Amino acid sequence: MATLLSVNVGMPKDVSWQGRTVHTGAWKAPVQGPRMVRRLNVDGDGQGDLAGHGGEIRAVLVYQLDSYRYWRAQLGRDDLAFGMFGENFTVDGLPDDDVCIGDRYRIGEAEFEVTQPRVTCYRVGLRLGEPTMASLLVAHHRPGFYLRVITEGHVQAGDEITLTGKGPHRLSVADTDALLYLPDRDPAKLSEALDIPALSPGWQQSFRELAAAQEPKQEAGRAGERSGTRQTEAEPQWPGFRTMRVARVVPETPTISSIYLDTTDGTALPEARPGQYLSIRLSIGDTDPAVRSYSLSSTPATDTYRISVKHEPHGRVSGHIHDTLRAGDLVDIASPRGTFVLEPSTRPVLLVSAGIGATPVLAMLHKLAATRDPRPVWWIHTTHDRAHHAFAAETHALVAELPDGHECIYYTRETPRPGESHITRGRPTARSLTANGVPTDADAYVCGPTVFMDDLRHHLSEHGLRPERIHTEQFSALPAINPGVTSATAVRPHQPAGPTGSGPLVTFARSGITTPWSPAHTSLLDLAEACDIPTRWSCRTGVCHTCVTHLMAGDVAYTLPPLEPPEAGTVLVCCSEPATEVVLDL
Repeated sequence: MATLLSVNVGMPKDVSWQGRTVHTGAWKAPVQGPRMVRRLNVDGDGQGDLAGHGGEIRAVLVYQLDSYRYWRAQLGRDDLAFGMFGENFTVDGLPDDDVCIGDRYRIGEAEFEVTQPRVTCYRVGLRLGEPTMASLLVAHHRPGFYLRVITEGHVQAGDEITLTGKGPHRLSVADTDALLYLPDRDPAKLSEALDIPALSPGWQQSFRELAAAQEPKQEAGRAGERSGTRQTEAEPQWPGFRTMRVARVVPETPTISSIYLDTTDGTALPEARPGQYLSIRLSIGDTDPAVRSYSLSSTPATDTYRISVKHEPHGRVSGHIHDTLRAGDLVDIASPRGTFVLEPSTRPVLLVSAGIGATPVLAMLHKLAATRDPRPVWWIHTTHDRAHHAFAAETHALVAELPDGHECIYYTRETPRPGESHITRGRPTARSLTANGVPTDADAYVCGPTVFMDDLRHHLSEHGLRPERIHTEQFSALPAINPGVTSATAVRPHQPAGPTGSGPLVTFARSGITTPWSPAHTSLLDLAEACDIPTRWSCRTGVCHTCVTHLMAGDVAYTLPPLEPPEAGTVLVCCSEPATEVVLDL
């Protein structure tokens, strides 16, 4: 019979960590006597980051006495007291390899259902003073698990724990955790996991994405079996940078020019997916080479790519491109990449943009027009006025080639001329989308300034589009994911403080920073943070893959081997350092 040994609670507080402040509820301590367990948590308890912890699905965290004993031996620690793993219930029994998702238990007056393993989060390592703890919990198959409260009631230390129901498919907590975070996944177990109603929506979505990613590999394997050949995963289209020639430069507006690029040896270029981008490396003066990324603005011909660049005020690279780059010049180009791409579907398509944000969706429009796609396609674009309306004639002609094409243009500073029924003064709103007959069962691809994309995501949702069908592209650095770190004033990316390093050059392409590596930094992530570059991470130990970043050039070495290597051409910056000069899409 399993037993509840300790009930632990703690309210969120601010904790100093690596020069920052983390708001966390990881500091929990045992309490005496009965405690009421409610739908969202135990009385007296709270969570600092509700995006990853707490809520109805993760109301109560459970950890086991046997795991405490295990870690005391593994870590050589005798100071691990109940609550230090952030758990609300410390229990004797209920091991992770026996408890299954969907199991139900009665403890005291309350009843609970197992919903998911613990989230891999750096804060358990912060609480224990063991930075690699998130990775160790997964690698040693001892994550602990969350409970949903089915029936509220009082519980207290000493209560017996009674199994009242078993989850379907008998998928244990340890197996579920491994299925998400470790390699060599069993497709059958993925299917079983998706058939467990109690599994949290977040984990269900992750498993759906993993199952979808496996389908092409399985189909490739079946094709290999039929043909008698072994199929291998696709390699990057070309490694690092290759030299290309500027074929011509074409002004589109007073501030936007298109640059056509072809090969120097006449070889065919690999086909890019509509919406992907190129990265260009330029030597400007005596400074280190600068790298910037620009969306392909048309579907590529076999021998030509086209990017379109806006001359930003005080933009060193965009200024060089506009003022200096000429036909015949040679530039270094990294192969097309990016996940903001036109996906196969039978639903209507909305291509929504503002300003220079038209470029990736323009490539999608080219593709749709070239194949005379029969779906309803809506080109929705916002710009200041006629003079700044880039690609106006081009997009108008492409929409006309579509069997069911529609065009909605918004000018924020100019009134349309008579006969221009497709142009409106103002900005798109949910009301104007409805008035124009924009379908609500569509896939939307949105690109533009961050405020524009936030507004359009809201307007499209209000109009009736499902959130998962609204895809957005970010111009520059991606928005940060730093769970629990209290917000600070945004700072423009800069060179790191302290002595200049003597190691390989590290270039953060989206942020426009190139700096020599210094062993004073513990990882590429640590260097990015020292440059105030927006970063994305959660576990900081190579488990969750939140920090996965495209490696555009160079090689890295892992200081802490990840439990599952990332895909080819990408790197986990939280646990790696440069082995050679590297360029990161960060």
